[in-house]
Amino acid sequence: MATGNFAWLNWITIVLVFAAVDDRAFRTVFPFLPGGAGETSAAVPASPPWFVVLVLAVTLLLVVLSFWPARNLVARRQLMNASFNRYHLVNAYGAFGTVTKKRYEIVVEGSAAEDPGDETAWRPYEFHGKPGDPARLPRQFAPYHLRLDWLMWFLALGVRDTRWFEMFLVRLLEGDRPTLRMLRVNPFPDAPPRYVRARLFRYRFATGAEKRVTGDWWVRTHRPGSTCTRSPSREARMPETAPSRPRASTDPVRCRISRFARPGNVDMRHLRAVHPPRAGFRA
Repeated sequence: MATGNFAWLNWITIVLVFAAVDDRAFRTVFPFLPGGAGETSAAVPASPPWFVVLVLAVTLLLVVLSFWPARNLVARRQLMNASFNRYHLVNAYGAFGTVTKKRYEIVVEGSAAEDPGDETAWRPYEFHGKPGDPARLPRQFAPYHLRLDWLMWFLALGVRDTRWFEMFLVRLLEGDRPTLRMLRVNPFPDAPPRYVRARLFRYRFATGAEKRVTGDWWVRTHRPGSTCTRSPSREARMPETAPSRPRASTDPVRCRISRFARPGNVDMRHLRAVHPPRAGFRA
């Protein structure tokens, strides 16, 4: 949690907020905190005049410099991670330069049937935080950082390195316990599945009318052709050398599957679902 990429932003914000609140305010809410007995306002020394003047001067400077970043917030061509003065104070900062307007999610499923074409045998793996079951209420986990769910979100947005996801699918086929503990629901508690697949869906929040009819929080649409099935033998292992990767495409959403096989290794099927202008995921 403390080292999971952008999770430190949550904690540094919490520290800054706590440092800005007076101790007496905390003791009003938490009277059991030490140091409150017999404390009066007279016990707190007044700030020296020079310090008050300095604080007011810095505050005024920051208010003036904030005009340009504030104007940028309502601009039609908003700048991200930009500086508006030579001192690099009061900048426009964001962990992500842009936020997509469409939400894509990868749903991982497994099947214990001998025929992977039997659609009734596929069961979804459920994650703790990321959307899966449309009927499940979205949960709040911050400031805790769900690293796997976070990576799955980026996988659907489009990333170059997908080797961790390839290994993740292999671990599901092996029934690896440490991997399964990171999931909320394992639909195969007794034995691992014969097949696993990754499917791409577009998610959106249900409208009030839709929720009253279905009870679902999400409405999802499967992207045609965005399915990849993998079924290595139980004894097979991941190849040490990553396969050659297909070139990116600018088509709206499409899948391209390339197979390769090596003696003693698994037969891999790589899926690429492409969202312009960035390449999508492989599975």
